[in-house]
Amino acid sequence: MSSRKGSSSGQDSVLASNVRAEADAVELTELGPLLEVKRAAANSSIADGQTCSAPQEEEEEEEEVRVLTLPLQAHHAMEKMEEFVYKMWEGRWRVIPYDVLPDWLKDNDYLLHGHRPPMPSFRACFRSIFRIHTETGNIWTHLLGFVLFLFLGVLTLLRPNMYFMAPLQEKVVFGMFFLGAVLCLSFSWLFHTVYCHSEKVSRTFSKLDYSGIALLIMGSFVPWLYYSFYCSPQPRLIYLSIVCVLGITAIVVSQWDRFSTPKHRPTRAGVFLGLGLSGIVPTMHFTIAEGFVKATTVGQMGWFFLMGSMYITGAGLYAARIPERFFPGKFDIWFQSHQIFHVLVVAAAFVHFYGVSNLQEFRYGLEGGCTDDTLL
Repeated sequence: MSSRKGSSSGQDSVLASNVRAEADAVELTELGPLLEVKRAAANSSIADGQTCSAPQEEEEEEEEVRVLTLPLQAHHAMEKMEEFVYKMWEGRWRVIPYDVLPDWLKDNDYLLHGHRPPMPSFRACFRSIFRIHTETGNIWTHLLGFVLFLFLGVLTLLRPNMYFMAPLQEKVVFGMFFLGAVLCLSFSWLFHTVYCHSEKVSRTFSKLDYSGIALLIMGSFVPWLYYSFYCSPQPRLIYLSIVCVLGITAIVVSQWDRFSTPKHRPTRAGVFLGLGLSGIVPTMHFTIAEGFVKATTVGQMGWFFLMGSMYITGAGLYAARIPERFFPGKFDIWFQSHQIFHVLVVAAAFVHFYGVSNLQEFRYGLEGGCTDDTLL
């Protein structure tokens, strides 16, 4: 029985395959005229194409190539832009020469190589801190200075009140100095880190950077005037008011967009140099009132003159772009004028803190008194 069933199923499959073959043959015979028409149309189109003139064929080909190449070029441009942004995002970039920088990134034309390209990613900008380029020294000099003064400020303000004659007033006075120093140094290293992000970001952080310089100068005057005119409250108030007005004026001027352009580099140096030199008037007042000997010993004028010399030297080198002016391309990465200026700013602020600390100790030794001839 099983063998009969197997033979019958095999015959059924053979019959089914024969039926399918016959159906396919019928379909081909039915479609035959249509296929012939399509073949004839194709042959006729080829024949017509061959009879066309050569110039017409060339024009059609040029139009087709033009139509095809424009979208392809746009597509490739988008792909390249995406690849560029991705590389910037991942921090995979190479330094470029000054000549290929966009105009808003061109600041010092004596630094010829080693510049960062525009990087539209804050992540890439902050990762560039650990790469070598023209801004590496500018970032780290004030980043380390920021950490130093933040540490000194915390130590000073957390000192026990027993070391101050007027703890609240004196800590506020020192706090103004440290606030100015911390803001100046933090704005500075942040600006040098992210100014390659975009023109808008560069302009915004440059204004913060210049405002920070004015805040540092204003904050530096506060403890010095407080202790130097400890027993002369009226002149102290007048000088503090003048310094605040000049400092706020410098901040307002620094918000002008053209203030940050390379053309106004001497103007920038002049504004902050003038703000710092305004301290000559109270210095002369103190020296005449107390005498030269007391001013240079108890008044710590030697340290303040050193501080002023550092600020003036740094601002002068920055404005004149020395030493790279005389050796273009030799100070692209290290020892350029801006880095020297940064180092002198940090050193001058530390010298100022040391001098003010000595003044505070002197006033503490007098137990609030205003004269002590034995110290002269």
